[in-house]
Amino acid sequence: MTGFTGSPRVAKGAIVGFDPVNPLASVIVFQYNPDAVTRRLTPNTAPGGRNPGEQQRLKGPPGETITMAVELDAADQLEHAERKAVQHGIEPALASLEMLLFPKSAVVIANAALALGGLLEIVPPQAPLTILVWGDRVVPVRITDLSISEEAFDQALHPIRAKVDLGLQVLTYDDLGLPSFGGVLSLANQQYRELQASIKGAGNVGSFVSAITQPKGG
Repeated sequence: MTGFTGSPRVAKGAIVGFDPVNPLASVIVFQYNPDAVTRRLTPNTAPGGRNPGEQQRLKGPPGETITMAVELDAADQLEHAERKAVQHGIEPALASLEMLLFPKSAVVIANAALALGGLLEIVPPQAPLTILVWGDRVVPVRITDLSISEEAFDQALHPIRAKVDLGLQVLTYDDLGLPSFGGVLSLANQQYRELQASIKGAGNVGSFVSAITQPKGG
């Protein structure tokens, strides 16, 4: 047997957190890809008032939000004793997601020490740059909502099955600055969409030309 099943290999979505101090500190690969992803785009239009020719001007890329539900289940990992799921269930994966919303404890302690030392202005710690990887779409995002429903537990009460509802705000090169790594990813995602739109547009133009050039019957 060759082991070939005939089924195409399915790409896995992921959330990746880039920390300058600890690169790739959080990598959460979706165990099961969500069945549905909801995206909402809001145009970023310039305030043109009633001036002719100003109504269609764009200040920048649109605002975009993404919502999805991700399922995690340790059941298929419990057969292997060497897997962390045996001892901790899916708690490490959930913790990796949650830590994208927490400032580093070391920074919190350092800032507290600086405050006790009399430093009046303390810069809030910066969150890791969070990236959503979804096939060919790789975009910087901010987690705006994280809802976790733990549905089953092992004997030590570690969660072994959970559903995670994610709310994401897509960050653009206007938010992050074009020279930044996140800004470059944002622009590359826009160029990818432009390419996809041109592929679809070429077919639409051909259909439109055929429709208007063909003689009408009857």
